[in-house]
Amino acid sequence: MEIRKNQPFHRRLRNALAGIAHGLRAERSLRVQGLALLAVLVALAILRPPPLWWALVILAGSGVLAAELFNTAVERLADHLHPDSHPEIRIVKDCAAAGVLVCSAGALGVAIALALQLFRGS
Repeated sequence: MEIRKNQPFHRRLRNALAGIAHGLRAERSLRVQGLALLAVLVALAILRPPPLWWALVILAGSGVLAAELFNTAVERLADHLHPDSHPEIRIVKDCAAAGVLVCSAGALGVAIALALQLFRGS
């Protein structure tokens, strides 16, 4: 078994980037969320809101992507440990998916608040 604790930063970074790469290859929802964040960042570059809005959007968007990655990790681990259908495993997966939903709802709230700010001009 490979030990990953207390590794040098460059190895931990490589492992994290490998996780992102796997998530992007394996999870359509992560690709969709990533493209949505990219589109919003392009819109911000065009609309040029104050820096606080950039921070809020990046924080909300990265929270959604992190939730998607956590959900992927939980699902993979659950499927590996218990490949058969089981009510407790279903609850674990449902809760992980709910975390993504909650983060997405928060990001949508930020998007709505930004749109109101930009189009009201206040």
